[in-house]
Amino acid sequence: MDWFTAPGYWLSRLVFQRALAGVYLVAFLVAALQFRALLGERGMLPIPRFVAQVPFRRAPSLFHWHYSDRFFAACAWAGCAVSVALLAGLDSWLPLWAGMVLWLIPWALYLSIVNVGQTWYAFGWESLLLEVGFLAVFLGNDEVAPPVVVLFLLRWILFRVEFGAGLIKMRGDACWRKLTCLYYHHETQPMPGPLSWFFHHLPKPVHRAEVAANHFTQLVVPVLLFTPQPIATAAASLMILTQLWLVLSGNFSWLNWITIVLALSALQLPTGHTSAAPAPLWYEIVVLAVTALLLFLSYRPVVNMVSRRQVMNRSFDPLHLVNTYGAFGSVSRVRYEVVVEGTLDEAPREDSDWREYEFKGKPGDPRYWPRQFAPYHLRLDWLMWFAALSPAYAGDWFGGLVERLLENDRDTLRLLRRSPFPPDRPPRFIRARLFRYRFTSWRELRETGACWERTYVRDFMPPTRLESAAQRR
Repeated sequence: MDWFTAPGYWLSRLVFQRALAGVYLVAFLVAALQFRALLGERGMLPIPRFVAQVPFRRAPSLFHWHYSDRFFAACAWAGCAVSVALLAGLDSWLPLWAGMVLWLIPWALYLSIVNVGQTWYAFGWESLLLEVGFLAVFLGNDEVAPPVVVLFLLRWILFRVEFGAGLIKMRGDACWRKLTCLYYHHETQPMPGPLSWFFHHLPKPVHRAEVAANHFTQLVVPVLLFTPQPIATAAASLMILTQLWLVLSGNFSWLNWITIVLALSALQLPTGHTSAAPAPLWYEIVVLAVTALLLFLSYRPVVNMVSRRQVMNRSFDPLHLVNTYGAFGSVSRVRYEVVVEGTLDEAPREDSDWREYEFKGKPGDPRYWPRQFAPYHLRLDWLMWFAALSPAYAGDWFGGLVERLLENDRDTLRLLRRSPFPPDRPPRFIRARLFRYRFTSWRELRETGACWERTYVRDFMPPTRLESAAQRR
């Protein structure tokens, strides 16, 4: 079928595939380095306990058949190795069917991780990586030109990501309609970056212009993805610029980067390829069958997107083939942080020597300037932001965190920037307190050197020792 392929997108496919392999590499690296404390056999939410309660059909995963920390590590590092191979272009040197199998491996491995990841993996960028990664299996290699229908489906994902996010904002918090949400967002976002303080202090007219530009990019520009070139390329380029602006303003895991990767697939880049050998019949049949399945499964995300009760970041099938997306339907006006402290004193008192644990990404010490971590994702730091919003968000894992801090658990301490206690002297008690944080002003920054000012609000968890921490689980 002459219409089946688009030879003009050879370079676009190449750039897309290598960029996607880079995102896969980051995702598997995060899993390999953080899983023991979060999901391991002695983790806060152990995978063995989860797979014993949830059947395979609800959460397909290799770990339903076997789990050990060593096996999980092998899967995560194997994902890293395959990602590096794809980043180096190994799929282009293989036969078409073998290249497809190579792309299928990281998708299957990461699906296995996400489906047992529980709260730690319950975010839109996980499903987005899986949905995009599944389509990458059918994008082909140097044996064939990119299939038109797969390129269309990639734009369809990008449309749902951006348009869905735009709709959830307009239907959600009134500050999006009033163009005032960015008066607060840079200060209250889950994990500020090194430039967030400066973004927060931009003039209010600039903030309003940012919101208006965001609405245009998310509600108007996505429609242009389905117009002829070069308009579609211009639309995708504008989305890339918007995402890069978001990259500068905070740490959002690889959400911005996977969106940029999607937009790359819509660019028509200059290429020397103008023709190609016909695609094999078996390949055409497989691609068209997958396309029909994904279009059929798109029904529920579309219904959700047009519904007044639109929900964000939900998967409608256990394989995460077609999902719904959205971000920041509401914006917090005030930032709260949970500060975790420990003491060596035998009896905890208010005047005891309480020492604060420092996290890598979430605000703690007011003088500690935020760092850039994205696209690397600090899962514990991110969940601590939700814990500050409501203790209910931390109900299933916070007790496990406290228990491991009381044990000076090595894997848990590796998730932190600094523990105030030596390895051989764990704290006797741990407590948690809730503080209100705000960015300092220019004058306060000059006078104190602190980028944050914090005020005690209330106790989040009373002093707890090892026995009582274990009972909380």
